[in-house]
Amino acid sequence: MDVNLFDFELPRDLIAERPVVPRDSARLLHVMAAGLDDARVRDLPRFLRPGDILVSNDTRVIPARLFGKRGEAGIELTLHERTSLDSWKAFARPAKKLRPGDVVRFADDFSAEVAEKGEAGEVILRFDRGGDALMLALDAYGKLPLPPYIRKGEADERDRDDYQTLFAREKGAVAAPTAGLHFTPDLLAAIAAVGVTRATLTLHVGAGTFLPVKVDDTRDHRMHSERGVVTAQTADLVNRAKAAGGRVVAVGTTSLRLLESATGEDGLLRPFDGATDIFITPGYRFKLVDVLMTNFHLPKSTLFMLVSAFTGLERMQAAYAHAMGAGYRFYSYGDACLLERKDAS
Repeated sequence: MDVNLFDFELPRDLIAERPVVPRDSARLLHVMAAGLDDARVRDLPRFLRPGDILVSNDTRVIPARLFGKRGEAGIELTLHERTSLDSWKAFARPAKKLRPGDVVRFADDFSAEVAEKGEAGEVILRFDRGGDALMLALDAYGKLPLPPYIRKGEADERDRDDYQTLFAREKGAVAAPTAGLHFTPDLLAAIAAVGVTRATLTLHVGAGTFLPVKVDDTRDHRMHSERGVVTAQTADLVNRAKAAGGRVVAVGTTSLRLLESATGEDGLLRPFDGATDIFITPGYRFKLVDVLMTNFHLPKSTLFMLVSAFTGLERMQAAYAHAMGAGYRFYSYGDACLLERKDAS
């Protein structure tokens, strides 16, 4: 498909720089076949039904942005996918200064070797430690990798809390699953009171989520892979809810992408532990997810393509035009929308 079909003009003042407080006071646009409904995230329970299951991503963002030196040359690195306990794929700036075998030093006692060099500024780093010891070093020397459209990607201490969801548990993401940022303990209690069950999965969101689509046709775009886990317990909970007539409500495009990756053609969710590079565009047949809660996405992004596949391009164009006219806040720290699948009952 022509990538320009997914383009739109967004006023700069609609990009949220900070989340609202409390988190569930953010606005929520309910997008359905019958039209649009302006609400608040705290109103989510009234759009859910007894027997539905809410599936959220429990990944935790790590301080994956590192500043080091190769000799006297300064190097900025953003980790985006773990390949082993001590190795990560990373985007390097300036990448031209790096060669395999080079050592980048971040502190006197913390360094990494360039194991491989790929395309488009990507390298594979082998750190001088792995596992929990590496996570501790990243906590000490790394910075949170905010999206480039929020304060030019410069995070501060407040972001260390603001950019983590209530569900965050499994360390490994370099970007937050932002739909989850809206949830509070009170909201979860209200959802449970409706008779909605909950389940979690893990998809470690990579920095590739920030990359623009630079090709003219969606068929030519290559998605970066991300690692995910669906446990047997989560698969069982989801399959039971679906079999009983409940809807699968995905919190965020990350949850949806992993659910669809782990679901067979028979509509059954299966345990999953591996990488996915699923790229969802209009024409995709959804196998499992019925409702999607998500934030408002960038023009010509893979995520706007996904929501257009889920709810319909014309309906999403109308919803975004309404949101912009009504002053909704966009992107990671912005407001949310609740999307009904275009072919769902």
